[in-house]
Amino acid sequence: MKRTDSKKSVEFREVLAGKRFLLFDGGMGTMLQKRGLKAGDVPEVLNLTHAEVVRDIHREYVEAGAEVIMTNTFGANRNKTKTAGLTPADVIRPAIRLAREAGAKYVALDIGPTGSLLKPLGTMDPEEAYELFAEQIRAGVQNAAGDPSEEEKAQTAASVRQEDTEGEDTEGPDLVIIETMSDLMEMKMAVLAAKENCDLPIFATMTYAEDGRTFLGTDPKTATITLCGLGVDAVGVNCSLGPKELLPVVDEILAYATVPVIVQANAGLPEIVGDTTVYRIGPEEYAGYVDQMLKKGVTIVGGCCGTTPDYIRELAARIGENAPSWKRPVPVCACTSWQHSVILRGNTAIIGERINPTGKKKLKEALRNRSMDYILDEAIRQQEAGADVLDVNCGLPEIDEVEMLKTVVREIQGITPLPLQIDSSDPKAIEAACRVYNGKPIINSVNGSEESMSQILPIVKKYGAAVVALTLDERGIPETAEERCEVAARIVERAESMGIDRSNILVDCLVLTASTNQAMVMETLRAIILVKQRLGVRT
Repeated sequence: MKRTDSKKSVEFREVLAGKRFLLFDGGMGTMLQKRGLKAGDVPEVLNLTHAEVVRDIHREYVEAGAEVIMTNTFGANRNKTKTAGLTPADVIRPAIRLAREAGAKYVALDIGPTGSLLKPLGTMDPEEAYELFAEQIRAGVQNAAGDPSEEEKAQTAASVRQEDTEGEDTEGPDLVIIETMSDLMEMKMAVLAAKENCDLPIFATMTYAEDGRTFLGTDPKTATITLCGLGVDAVGVNCSLGPKELLPVVDEILAYATVPVIVQANAGLPEIVGDTTVYRIGPEEYAGYVDQMLKKGVTIVGGCCGTTPDYIRELAARIGENAPSWKRPVPVCACTSWQHSVILRGNTAIIGERINPTGKKKLKEALRNRSMDYILDEAIRQQEAGADVLDVNCGLPEIDEVEMLKTVVREIQGITPLPLQIDSSDPKAIEAACRVYNGKPIINSVNGSEESMSQILPIVKKYGAAVVALTLDERGIPETAEERCEVAARIVERAESMGIDRSNILVDCLVLTASTNQAMVMETLRAIILVKQRLGVRT
């Protein structure tokens, strides 16, 4: 894939550091409808059948001042394109070329929802959604040089002018934008698909309703903490509401976003007048509210439904009058489920540890028999007793811990909003559970041994988790507070070298049984103090 030139690369690094504004385009569907797109038509097919229309729309946005053009690929996943007899690559590759031909400074590969509800609310398995997104990403970043295969030709609808796609060498996109997501788990699968199939910057925007939550119940704080943990390069909101109604949502995102914030609002709430969808907020009023967001710290803006080049032209003028004011907030120590966050900031969190088979005969039997009722009852009882987080451990030698931990994590998330602590001595089980976990978990645990750090910390980094760090290593538990602090420092240093912020590390100084280790009691207390004073991490 061709890379951007050095000047563009420098500018984009400034964008990702929050030191430069970036202006996206506006609504594609709005513009296509003005040109006769009918309800039920597949917009992405127009990249082939009416390429000049799509190109002209992109060019209008470029002339209005948009630096980033989003490809006409919002719904270009296999489940949707196959209705037109096409593969995702058939419409994605020409879409990128059309954006380039229109003069885009940056091209964003646009990825929208699959159109299906994921389990447990729907029928689609999260890994199936991952495969749909991965196919789109791969189609976008691979050059389209050469003629289509015979199979591709056979799948192409007869009405499509194949000469538009054959023999083209399409330069790849500059970034991936995953937008209009209501399901945090679906967004996570899309982010993982992008991270595992390309090395492009990833922008992620959720869509929120009038109650400040997504359709499936995720609030902006929870989504922002989770997505920043997953390693997206910009986070924010699109579609949803008008810019005025989004101001409180934007405030909450800015309070927790450790990466630049992007906002692409609608031109108000849509109204149906006759056979036409009407948006009441005009370009000047729209830009006025976005101007407030810029002054609050938003650095990446554009438009969504109802917006046109006139709106982007107004935004370009407002951006020219402002200087970026984003300041990276202090990262919080937090874990989340898909609808609830627990933030450790001067408070104590209670972690319920009843879902651990050690010394629990009934739980062992439930795990052997895959009896979910008993396990879920334990989860509910701990929630009712006041737990903030639930520890989940399925470590029995005679069962398939990897599959069981995945199953238990999914089932518990279906009945309680509490965040989970994934607890296992098997790195494979930990990663499998983190992958299906909807939110930002705590991993229990890593220690100071080389084997543990090399196996666990990459999982922490990839899935954006918090982690419990045990002050022991190959030699066992150190006797003095200073030695335990040294082990903790080693873990923190390794974590930070991998890009894991120390806010995500919870040090366990290992309290031993006081009645049999009385001399160690004060050393444990001293170790806690030393870790806080010297390392500035939670314990």
